[in-house]
Amino acid sequence: MPIQDELLSGWLRRLATANYCDLVDLLAHVGLDYRYAVSLDFGLEAGTAEKIALAARVTPELVQSLTFPALNDTEAALTALFPFQACPNCTMRSLALKHWRRAWAFDCEICGAMLTPTLPKLGKVVLSQKLLRRARTGSVLLEQAVMQNSIRQIRRAMRSVTFTMALKNVRGDPASALQSFDPDIRLFCLAAIAVVQKRPLLKAALFATDIDDFATVALFRSYQKDDRLLVTVDRIGRQIENRRRAFTSNTIERS
Repeated sequence: MPIQDELLSGWLRRLATANYCDLVDLLAHVGLDYRYAVSLDFGLEAGTAEKIALAARVTPELVQSLTFPALNDTEAALTALFPFQACPNCTMRSLALKHWRRAWAFDCEICGAMLTPTLPKLGKVVLSQKLLRRARTGSVLLEQAVMQNSIRQIRRAMRSVTFTMALKNVRGDPASALQSFDPDIRLFCLAAIAVVQKRPLLKAALFATDIDDFATVALFRSYQKDDRLLVTVDRIGRQIENRRRAFTSNTIERS
């Protein structure tokens, strides 16, 4: 039987194993094409649910509950179509949870282990405990913003991710960066969400005083819909730069 929050595709794999066959054979027996196995998690027709339910001897409602419900635009963007991370412990039991597909997921809901990339980078990546703490905090803040559908908090989180991508010289969409296989990118983006909660404009200004052209463009893009904020960031940045120059000048004169 499926467990709570289990994905349909993962449960079908476990079901195939329990019946001493592979997933291709199981789906063929049900009358489904293997190529559509992953897409079943995001939309299941009533007839297909009934076929699976009949073969597995469960109710169609139970089968439907293993798929993602209708998602709003933000949730959909932050929910991976393919598994980008998994629990190192529960994967050994052939489990696959919906939670693992969420961009904010950090620890396994079942055993509490930290989720790891499904396609890890070659070589051992050493991550500082400070970064991990901040990333875990950022993941909680992102989840709260999305679950509460707080436009203000979601916008702030995406701004911080966009700017972090610029500092990391990463192109693409912020939602994709939060689902990156590279922990150096994903965790820094999550950590940034936590960092900008306090004085975000000052943080942006501090970065803006010593960045390359690409990062500068990313900053403008992050605040392009809020001219007032962009002006404030620019003013704070110039104040910081003027103080640095004055400090340098005074140091030279004293020498």
